[in-house]
Amino acid sequence: MSRLYDRVALIGLGLIAGSMALAMKRGGLAGEIVGHARSAETMKVAMERGLCDRVCDTPEEAVADADLVVLAVPVGAMSEIAARIGPHLKPDATVTDVGSVKRAVIDAVAPHIPEGVVFIPGHPLAGTEQSGPSSGFAELFRNRFALLIDEGVPPEPLDRLAQLWKGMGAQVDVMDADHHDLVLAVTSHSPHLIAYTMVGVADDLSRVTDGEVIKYSAAGFRDFTRIAASDPTMWRDVFLNNREATLEILGRFTEELFALQRAIRTGDGDMLHDYFTRTRAIRRGIVEAGQDTGAPDFGRGQ
Repeated sequence: MSRLYDRVALIGLGLIAGSMALAMKRGGLAGEIVGHARSAETMKVAMERGLCDRVCDTPEEAVADADLVVLAVPVGAMSEIAARIGPHLKPDATVTDVGSVKRAVIDAVAPHIPEGVVFIPGHPLAGTEQSGPSSGFAELFRNRFALLIDEGVPPEPLDRLAQLWKGMGAQVDVMDADHHDLVLAVTSHSPHLIAYTMVGVADDLSRVTDGEVIKYSAAGFRDFTRIAASDPTMWRDVFLNNREATLEILGRFTEELFALQRAIRTGDGDMLHDYFTRTRAIRRGIVEAGQDTGAPDFGRGQ
C-alpha cells in the first residue's frame, strides 16, 4: 500500500501509538512520524525503538504541518491537549483519537477543532496488559477491528483513515458514538470492572487463607488478573466518561447474576444447563469470527 499521509503526529507514545508507528513504518503508510509524550524518558525510548523520526517537547510543535494527528492520551486529558493543539493544526489536517469511549471524547475535543480540520474519533479494539513505548509491536492490529465514528464527516478523509487502519492490518467498521459506547460497555468496560472486582475479592480472601487464593489460581482467575492489570488511569477515565452505558449494562448483569443465584439455591439444573449452553455458543461465535488469537485483548485505548 502506498503512502497515505506525508506527516503523522502521535500525541502520546504508549502501546497503541507505538504499535501504530511500527505498523505504519512497516507498510510505508506515512512519510514522517513525529511524536510527543509528557515524559522525556518515554520520548527517549520511542526514538531508540525507531517509533518516531523525531520527537517534540510540546504537542503544539508536534502537530505543526501534520496531515494526521493521533490523540493517544487518556480520555481525561483529551480536552486539555485539544485546546493546546487546536490553533496549530494545518487547515486540511485530520485529527483522530484511540480512546475507549467516544461521546465524551467528542464533547472534549470537537469544540477545539478549527474550521477546515476534520475530527474523526476512532477506537482500535486491540491491546495487551503492557503499556509504554517499549510494549508496542507492528502486528497488534492484525485481524482486529478499528471502529471509526462518522457523525457527518466528509467521505474522503474518512476513507483515507479507514485505509490507514486496513494498511495496519485491522478490519474497519463505522458507527455513531452512542452506539459505540453502548457496545463497548458490554464487550469491554463492564467485563473490566467485573475483573477488577473479582481480583479485589480474591485479595481480601487471600489475607484470610494465607495467600492460597493467589497461589492456586486457576485459568479463569488468571484471565481476570490479566484484564485487571490494565492501566489504572485509562480505566478510571473510561468509567467516569461512559458511566451511563456502563451502569445500564451492570444493572442487567446484576439481574442475570441474581437469576443464576436463584437457580443454584433452588437446584434448578435445567436452567443452569440451558444458560451455559447459550453462553458457550456465544464463545464459539467469537472464535469462528477470528476474534480470539489466543492472546488477551484488553480493548485498550491508549
